[in-house]
Amino acid sequence: MEVTYSELNTFSYGKSHDLRDDGVPMKTLPDEDGIDPDGVLESEEFLASGDGKKPIQFTDFEGKTSFGMSVFNLGNAIMGSGILGLAYAMANTGILLFVFLLTTVASMSSFSIHLMLKSSGIVGIRAYEQLGYRAFGTPGKMAAAIAIALQNVGAMSSYLFIVKSEFPLVIQAFMKEDHNSDLWYLNGNYLVLMVSACIILPLALMKHLGYLGSTSGFSLSCMVFFLVAVIYKKFQIPCPFEDFSVNSTSALHSLNISSHSLEHNSALVHEDEDSYCEASLFTINSKTVYTIPIMAFAFSCHPEVLPIYTELRNPTKKRMQQVSNISILVMYTMYLLAALFGYLTFYGKVEPELLHTYNRIDPYDTLILCVRVATLIAVTLTVPILLFPVRRAIQHILFPTKSFSWLRHIAIALVLLTLMNMMVIFAPNILGIFGIIGATSSPCLIFIFPAVFYLRIVPKEDEPMSSVPKILAVCFAVVGISFMVMSLSFILIDWTMGSSNAGGGH
Repeated sequence: MEVTYSELNTFSYGKSHDLRDDGVPMKTLPDEDGIDPDGVLESEEFLASGDGKKPIQFTDFEGKTSFGMSVFNLGNAIMGSGILGLAYAMANTGILLFVFLLTTVASMSSFSIHLMLKSSGIVGIRAYEQLGYRAFGTPGKMAAAIAIALQNVGAMSSYLFIVKSEFPLVIQAFMKEDHNSDLWYLNGNYLVLMVSACIILPLALMKHLGYLGSTSGFSLSCMVFFLVAVIYKKFQIPCPFEDFSVNSTSALHSLNISSHSLEHNSALVHEDEDSYCEASLFTINSKTVYTIPIMAFAFSCHPEVLPIYTELRNPTKKRMQQVSNISILVMYTMYLLAALFGYLTFYGKVEPELLHTYNRIDPYDTLILCVRVATLIAVTLTVPILLFPVRRAIQHILFPTKSFSWLRHIAIALVLLTLMNMMVIFAPNILGIFGIIGATSSPCLIFIFPAVFYLRIVPKEDEPMSSVPKILAVCFAVVGISFMVMSLSFILIDWTMGSSNAGGGH
């Protein structure tokens, strides 16, 4: 069967649509506050169809996306760079605690989608920011837009960090350079700046990115390829593994070390390595606080739920909930497998970015090199796609009544890329990005906003505050707020202690 454009459409944030009496989505005009809900004034859409024409708008048409394609679209929205940090999260929680937390976050994500669908069904709106506007007016819409923008900035920053981390390793493998070389083209900071300036910025300055619309599908394929490689490598890498850098250093100094001391040191190393080749079922340490933020970051897909609902063929709340449940279940399975096999490969020596850990075994491994190249291409092409909705949200917030301007279009892209590159260059590892975004915008989008929008939108005549659904929504919001405050507090404490220890070490 021929796939329609709507089935391959990449959804942007910030679109809003009212429903006519017959249920057909209809464009809205600027409201009394001067807010332009649909970007009518900023009328140029940023994602054109493959033939160069403007994409089909949500006007006077019935959704044509099949159930299966909707599951794929939402699963694609869920899957992201968060999968690279889950093995590290398992190493700092233990297998049982990790499974419990992952199941809890996935279940809460599904429940929050239920709240969103119920709210949207009552007011006839299928865009995240417009739910906020209907619930709390302009402040609600602004809060939702800011959270979505921060979430995308976090995702883009994590992708750029992958470029910074993995691109030097790819060049090193192809050039057969020593891993300790200080050549400029093996410096991740220089490389991420070059990729941003030469590839990402030109794409971000274009009006349309229609030919990159299939990149999201390619990104999902890369993550599946990554998962298969992780499972395969679990049975190829022994534990304790031989550290490539340690072996190289030993070889360089072997002429200056006596055979007796070398054997003694080797015995000590193996004794230490044997001690970590055991899986932990339950672990609590200073890095455990990053686990739930990483999971929240990994399951954040809520801004895309309502547009996908609009595109769904024969849309009903029950049908869309089934789409959400299946997508979350599939991603839950992939996340669990990637975390489990990644952890059981390296145990306590797994790094915050799992793919980077394989470099310690063999920097020239062909399979891992292929995964790295595919991942680099996917994340590089995904950054400009994520930048467009962030720019659109900024324009809605700061310039709601302005028409399209090339100067503003270019300036916002330059500022965003500059800020993200600074964040990536100065961030010590990807864990900080996962932690901050996962503890701020992700709980707002997944837990807090769906609950408070539901409490505000659903009439008290239909569900009084003493009803079970409203009480559950209140508890859901309280849990989200508590999680955000506690996570931020613990992360800041961990950073403070880390800085103190670093200062004491010098």
